[in-house]
Amino acid sequence: MTARLADIAAQAGVSEATVSRVLNGKPGVSPATRESVLAALDLLGYERPMRLRRLSAGLVGLITPELENPIFPAFAQVIGQALTRQGYTPVLATQTPGGSTEDELTEMLVDRGVAGVIFVSGLHADTTADTQRYERLRGKGVPFVMVNGFSPKVRAPFVSPDDRAAMRLAVTHLVSLGHEHVGLALGPARFVPVQRKTEGFTTSLQEQLGLSRDEAESTVEHSLYTLEGGQAAAGSLIDRGCTAVVCASDMMALGAIRAARQRGLAVPGDVSVIGFDDSPLIAFTDPPLTTIRQPVTAMGQAAVRALLEEIGGTPAPHSEFVFLPELVVRGSTASAPQGRGSVSRRTESDRNRTGG
Repeated sequence: MTARLADIAAQAGVSEATVSRVLNGKPGVSPATRESVLAALDLLGYERPMRLRRLSAGLVGLITPELENPIFPAFAQVIGQALTRQGYTPVLATQTPGGSTEDELTEMLVDRGVAGVIFVSGLHADTTADTQRYERLRGKGVPFVMVNGFSPKVRAPFVSPDDRAAMRLAVTHLVSLGHEHVGLALGPARFVPVQRKTEGFTTSLQEQLGLSRDEAESTVEHSLYTLEGGQAAAGSLIDRGCTAVVCASDMMALGAIRAARQRGLAVPGDVSVIGFDDSPLIAFTDPPLTTIRQPVTAMGQAAVRALLEEIGGTPAPHSEFVFLPELVVRGSTASAPQGRGSVSRRTESDRNRTGG
């Protein structure tokens, strides 16, 4: 065994201790070094240990939030198809309320010998979460890629839509239709995509409607990424005089339409609504939803390419790959209603009296 270790170490250009760690599945070895040792095994005609043969069978873990939001099954389908085309088998692990946590799902996948993991909208997007979990995963020699939500503390490739650009598209569309009192309904403020959307939205209002920063921020409402959350947030914005509501997900946008109708208002006659994602079937709602299309296919395929490069020992840059979204105009947006109060037409004394 000593001679064998020495031969493998010499072929791979590493120490015998490193070879031993790889053969025994121990942490502390980079993906590139691990691949070098495995290549040396193959070149020297040694048979890979059973555990490593299972690893090379090509299982890749995919961890997503709950699948009730149709954007997550869409990502799972694109990523799964891309992995299958490359000879890998996707293993879908879904978080559900009261079910397994991201850490538990990750541990389960690692125990099953996955070659890598793709995280979609995971804890990496939460600015309050401990990122050491990902360093520990890297220490086990498991490559991973993150989709949606960048953290400079995590050494991995990230794939994201341009959330700021998405909000500029939405605001520009609504302002072109004459809307001057536009609200934003989105999820909890601790998430990176939420922070970026808020920044893009408020900056666009300041630039295009001449609002102050405080005025722009006063039309942002945080809630949950659900139909009910969208209904609550949009209801509050409509009650404050918004003639248009931009939502951070299509599910929230459906809630916004419900909130408008509960108040006897028509969409888009009285209130325009824009969603985000362009989820499957969203074009067939009543009315068909104007939305910002998240480039799911391009993002999913890029995530798979980056992961396979990591697995192959030629890692992609540990930075963020940003994809431009697209405005899809359908039937839920229209010209601003006449006679409704608009933020930019109020006098300065009116603003001071109402608090913006």
